[in-house]
Amino acid sequence: MNRRVTLASALWLAAGLACGPAAADPLKIGVAAAITGPGAESGKYIVQGVRLAVEEVNKAGGVLGRPIALVIEDDQSTNPGAILAFSKLSADPTIPAFIAPVRSTQVQAIGPDVAKAARPALIGGTDPQLTAAGNPWLFRFRPNDRYSARVIAEFGVKTLGRRKWALVHSSDAFGTSGMRNLAAALKEQGIEPLVVQAFPNNSQDFTAVALAVKQSGADVLGTYIPFETDQGIFARQLRQLGVSIDWVGSSTTASATALKLAGPALEGAYAASDFHRDANRAAKAYAEKYEAAYKAAPDFFSAWAYDAVNVLSRAINTAGSLDPDRIRAAILATKDLEGAEGTYTFDRNGDGLHGYNIVRNERGSVTFIKRVDFKD
Repeated sequence: MNRRVTLASALWLAAGLACGPAAADPLKIGVAAAITGPGAESGKYIVQGVRLAVEEVNKAGGVLGRPIALVIEDDQSTNPGAILAFSKLSADPTIPAFIAPVRSTQVQAIGPDVAKAARPALIGGTDPQLTAAGNPWLFRFRPNDRYSARVIAEFGVKTLGRRKWALVHSSDAFGTSGMRNLAAALKEQGIEPLVVQAFPNNSQDFTAVALAVKQSGADVLGTYIPFETDQGIFARQLRQLGVSIDWVGSSTTASATALKLAGPALEGAYAASDFHRDANRAAKAYAEKYEAAYKAAPDFFSAWAYDAVNVLSRAINTAGSLDPDRIRAAILATKDLEGAEGTYTFDRNGDGLHGYNIVRNERGSVTFIKRVDFKD
């Protein structure tokens, strides 16, 4: 660890000691999530996943003998909102770690402030570059899109037998990175996409994009769409134009909110999804607890946040300290830990998961097909 980070840790400890919390005082964890804006429903899932984990941790004795108390700030589903939310949280020196936004573009926006705060920020954004840019305080609790691209390409080409690809993606960090990784994975199979179409987030009219897909002659569609509202509108407009080709998309293609918004328009679509209740024992147990608590089925938005709280709590207890450097080291030392999202083994960049589930939308529900894990 460099001198700057060590000094930041020392300053944080001094501030915390100055506050002098008693052993039984709550331990605050900061959460930046979409409470308002187009990502509000996904934000609801995130907060519910976090709360469920916190309830379990507190019932088991808390962290370092202290109950967790959440401090939640609204990221407003925007980059400026995410920056403001994180700045409010990081201004409190007694918060040792943060559950950061799920959107890659928002994580990218707060990256400099995370580095300045020098405390662990647990993220759900899947742009591979987020953890490859040298920021030692970002820890990812979903698999990155180098893996989703490989899964999408391999399933579409080898299982579905499709070689005429159309790619559609958002123009933000997540969508652009996902498209590039998918194009690269297809190129390894000797395939060049027939058409690549980008769109800005929160679009209302996808007619031109859908027409380009229809006119391309593609027999399979690969998508990276971050917002469920965009996913729903695009799916409906695509089907209205009579496009019924195979579809293999990123996780949003099988998210609970997207299925609700798109209805039959997403019937039969496949996704590389990081969560499914049938993927492992921990996922099934989590789904049952979530359904009992909230009377609804969980998806990846809640699952990664649930896992993040559990891994963080375990790391702090293992470290035996709230020192950021020690928490960081304990997270990185996490190996072969089964969670709702998969088995966590963190690499040096802070990526904990290394595979995806292939799932299919069938009659309003999501069917598990198989799990694909990678060693590199």
